[in-house]
Amino acid sequence: MALMARRLVQLYVGLAFYGLGIALQVSSGLGNGPWDVLHEGLSRRLGLSIGAWVVITGALVMLAWIPLRQRPGIGTISNAVLIGVFADLFLWLLPTPEALGARWAYLVTAVLVGGFATGCYIGAGLGPGPRDGLMTGIAARGHSLRAVRTGIELTVLAGGWLLGGTVGAGTVLYAVAIGPLTHVLLPALTIRPRTREAAAEPEPQEQPAAT
Repeated sequence: MALMARRLVQLYVGLAFYGLGIALQVSSGLGNGPWDVLHEGLSRRLGLSIGAWVVITGALVMLAWIPLRQRPGIGTISNAVLIGVFADLFLWLLPTPEALGARWAYLVTAVLVGGFATGCYIGAGLGPGPRDGLMTGIAARGHSLRAVRTGIELTVLAGGWLLGGTVGAGTVLYAVAIGPLTHVLLPALTIRPRTREAAAEPEPQEQPAAT
């Protein structure tokens, strides 16, 4: 029970921080991550908020899980619904920076926060996000995960740019940095279930320091 509570807390902390990362990067005006270029472009062309489009596209992507036979978890559903809600909340709360230095501070913080948030919600082990599951589901059909991810993100980036989403230095920074950041942070944030043997073993007693 305690382990599940910890996983749920980490999941929702991660989703909140992911929404914060989106808001910071969008507010910087220096270029969004590929999916958020699409979300912003849809918002500009069709109305509704960026967060609303995060939720809508997440739901549509999950429809593609059906032929791929992917199974969502509580983390998947929570990801699909809450990241957009948190993104809109933080876009409303955060002041829009005007000075270039402040905009870059927003951008760099956004990428760092995004890496931490990704490690949190994946490390909780309660189901991948809709977009992550799409990539892994297609890759499981015998394709390179790197090639699948690149193909999907280039497609949504191009579509978002054509719709008017913001592409810039931030887009490049996000693409280059988010993978390595997640690679570094994920092992530390992964919650591993305890085996029965480990649970049955007594906790090691602290030994006195040698003199």
